[in-house]
Amino acid sequence: MPIGPPTRDKIRRLLDLQRAARLCWQSSRLWTLASLILSSIQGLLPLLSLYLTKQIIDTLTQGLAGANATPDALWQQVLGLIVLAAAVAIATDGLNALGGLAREAQSQLVTDYVRDLLHAKSVEVDLEYYESAQYYDKLHQAQSEAPYRPPLILNRLIQSVQGAISLSAIATLLLVLHWSATVVLFLAIFPILLVRLRYAQQFYRLWQKWTSLERQANYFSWMLTHESHAKEIRLFDLGGFFQERFRHLRQTVRQGKLHLAARRSLAEAIAQGIATLAVFSAFAFIAERTLRGAMTLGSLVMYYQAFQRGQTLLRETVRNLASLYENSLFLANFYNFLNLQPTALDPPFPKDIPQPLQIGIEFENVQFNYPHSTRPALADITLRIKAGETVALVGENGAGKTTAIKLLCRLYNPSAGQIKWDGIDIREFKQIALRKQISVVFQDYARYSLTVRENIGFGDLKSMVDADKIRSAAGDAGIDAAIARLPQGYETLLGKQFAQGEELSIGEWQKIAIARGFLRQAPILILDEPTSALDPQAEAEVVRHFRQLAHNRTTILISHRLSTVKLADRIFVLEHGRITESGTHAQLIQHRGTYAHLFETQANRYR
Repeated sequence: MPIGPPTRDKIRRLLDLQRAARLCWQSSRLWTLASLILSSIQGLLPLLSLYLTKQIIDTLTQGLAGANATPDALWQQVLGLIVLAAAVAIATDGLNALGGLAREAQSQLVTDYVRDLLHAKSVEVDLEYYESAQYYDKLHQAQSEAPYRPPLILNRLIQSVQGAISLSAIATLLLVLHWSATVVLFLAIFPILLVRLRYAQQFYRLWQKWTSLERQANYFSWMLTHESHAKEIRLFDLGGFFQERFRHLRQTVRQGKLHLAARRSLAEAIAQGIATLAVFSAFAFIAERTLRGAMTLGSLVMYYQAFQRGQTLLRETVRNLASLYENSLFLANFYNFLNLQPTALDPPFPKDIPQPLQIGIEFENVQFNYPHSTRPALADITLRIKAGETVALVGENGAGKTTAIKLLCRLYNPSAGQIKWDGIDIREFKQIALRKQISVVFQDYARYSLTVRENIGFGDLKSMVDADKIRSAAGDAGIDAAIARLPQGYETLLGKQFAQGEELSIGEWQKIAIARGFLRQAPILILDEPTSALDPQAEAEVVRHFRQLAHNRTTILISHRLSTVKLADRIFVLEHGRITESGTHAQLIQHRGTYAHLFETQANRYR
């Protein structure tokens, strides 16, 4: 009968396990080798145990039948065989314990290795992937399955090797009895294999559909348990609503899984029944031959146990094969995630970055669309920032100010146009080298649940251990006095994620982020809404230090507070991704355009 495409696909996936084996070998070679050796020995011991059982029963049968040997001599033979059987059992137990240790050690190493690969890829991919729901589905599938699937595949592979060795020995033994016994042994288990492979594939297909629902359920669970939403959930009484949404999503997934499990259990029960009938058919065949004197009572026990153990081994082998097939399906998601390629690539022959910046930075007809968005974020932007100049970008939310900064940092590539550094397209530099020349404080700055020193030191890892530089950056940001009041000063853990952590106000967190940006002595300094959470006095202090730090640097300032941007040499006004005005504060006020309107609107608040 010809093999259909679905069956061929299943067989191909079962055979295509080199990647999983390579993954395990690369992460833990010593333990992999130890596991294979232990499994090979364990695979041969069951046959030895069966043979010793046969010899014990046959020797006892001879004694009961009145054999020529004396009872003492027969007892010595039986006792010796029992001692050997006990030694085999003890050795089996010892090898099982060592094998469990090897598998556990290997599992831990493989899991950590896979997580390292996941983390490395998550850092490598472009920022645009984070704009895609499909990316989050892939990330969820990889994160939820990849850490434990490779160790599971490894264990199943090792168990399959061990089972194959034992099965080969038992099949050889049954061939001595009759060739049909071996055929029946293998044919009886074939329906179980087909059932398991079929339902493994069905579960995988449904699991892919459930991924989005699982992520939504996890999102509601996160909101219900995380501090960031705790205040609004209580103020607006959202707890019950979110719980109901969570329960509905989980119920949908749960019912789907239970329905599939019920159908699989029924199919497996029928297949197991066929296998059980085969065992008792073989038992009847062996019993009939024993009654006719064709074999001894010991042979009866040995062959029956061999057939039973063969059935057990085959069931385990089928389970392992089905698990390998299922895990190979899930592991494909992990490799699909690892195969994601960044689009912002380093050039094959990168150029050196001119240092110091002499001419300046130029945006030349730059256009940009965010992935999966039809609305242009930047449309034909052309501007020049002279070396050593301080410029400000002003505009309403969504005007494209932060987007321009992301392009300058090569977090994205322009859809069209060029960004030049001293006349050289920044895509001709290595990304890491370019970013080292830029110090940025974004408005959506990160809050690390780590020490104050680390929170500031992340601005320049080389300065992490330089206490003077850390304190100087904190002083420039105006956060040094607040740090001095913390229990362990710069070694105080921040945030409430971990025990003994100290929470800061929003304004203090922003000053920590500003200090992080000030720490990096880069020729380009960018502050994106640096004072949005600060009171007027703190803002004035930061602006004063900003003037000092901007000396001999090229500086870009983004702020809705137009009193802050007055210190810029030039101001660019962005509207709907386009530059509509540019000039000094005085020039733009005199122009009576958008900037003047925004400034007057803010000024009226204080009149």
